[in-house]
Amino acid sequence: MADTEGLERDVLQRAEPHRPFTRVSTRLDFDAEGKRFGTLVVPHSRNDSAWGSVQIPVCVIARGSGPTVVMAGAAHGDEYEGPIALMKLARALDPAEVQGRLIILPTVNVPAVRAGTRLSPVDGLNLNRIYPGRADGTVTQMIAHYVTTHLLPLADVVVDLHSGGKTLNFLPSAVMHYLDDRHRMDHTLAAVKAFGAPAGMVLRELDSQGMLDTTAEEMGRIFVTTELGGSGTLTRETVEIAETGLANLLAHFEVIDRPIATPESRGRAPTRMMHTPDETSFVLAEDGGIFEVLVDLGDPVAAGQPIGQIHFYEQPDRPPLTYFARTDGVLWCRHAPGLVQRGDCIAVIATDFPG
Repeated sequence: MADTEGLERDVLQRAEPHRPFTRVSTRLDFDAEGKRFGTLVVPHSRNDSAWGSVQIPVCVIARGSGPTVVMAGAAHGDEYEGPIALMKLARALDPAEVQGRLIILPTVNVPAVRAGTRLSPVDGLNLNRIYPGRADGTVTQMIAHYVTTHLLPLADVVVDLHSGGKTLNFLPSAVMHYLDDRHRMDHTLAAVKAFGAPAGMVLRELDSQGMLDTTAEEMGRIFVTTELGGSGTLTRETVEIAETGLANLLAHFEVIDRPIATPESRGRAPTRMMHTPDETSFVLAEDGGIFEVLVDLGDPVAAGQPIGQIHFYEQPDRPPLTYFARTDGVLWCRHAPGLVQRGDCIAVIATDFPG
């Protein structure tokens, strides 16, 4: 179970949330008890609709006192486990079962979902790289600003479901960042383990600026994200991992009174805790071509072992460029499409987490 006393202590130490100006509107009452579905209305004047808007679906489920958990999916429009699991949760959960409040945004980036793209087709922006957003910005910037200024101040816990989209494929994982605050680090580690994915990842990003992760962490919230497969599709297993993980987190934070479904109770191996301690975990393409994978996701690798090679389709007489693991570990992530460009991340090697 969660350390609810520590969580409540953190909540009591926070100031009353400040609500700055926003152009985003909603009719939802986030404080009323029960279950309500509504939308965030983001103004979007365009050639075919002068007074148009983008509407972001939201569900609020609340009863009594307890933590507020904000859950979001589809920050990128080509990642599908999150929307499915969150829509199922919003429909199925009975308010009588809840102690606290859930704010669920299954498709926080509707334009990108509609287009099936990582970036929003409205303004070409990556929602998870432009936080804290802007009140007077583009559609994507306004969404990020509303989440930052109106939803995160309500939250004790933030859950943001991701997968690899069309360009990456991951060993299904619950993910967190390294945190300097030991108290929040321990709380977040416990939540990642409770999620019950095959892997738990303590991630050191190549670039964490502009992410919801970083914004929520800087505001003192407990933040858990995921990487659940990828390649622009999903599987029955990755959806089940997302659904079970969400219920486990709500049970862990005592928002619902259910036993946590551990991997062992489902006939699976326990969550393997791993991390990316430094930049040697990341392998980037130095040239473009067709990428041949030499190891599969989850396979053990040793430093110096070949993990893939790039073939030059316009120069068939040129030998392929071979890429090697720079550290011992497990292949946690790989480039999904066969075609790669210079600078693409083609592999991430994770090592066992010592904590």
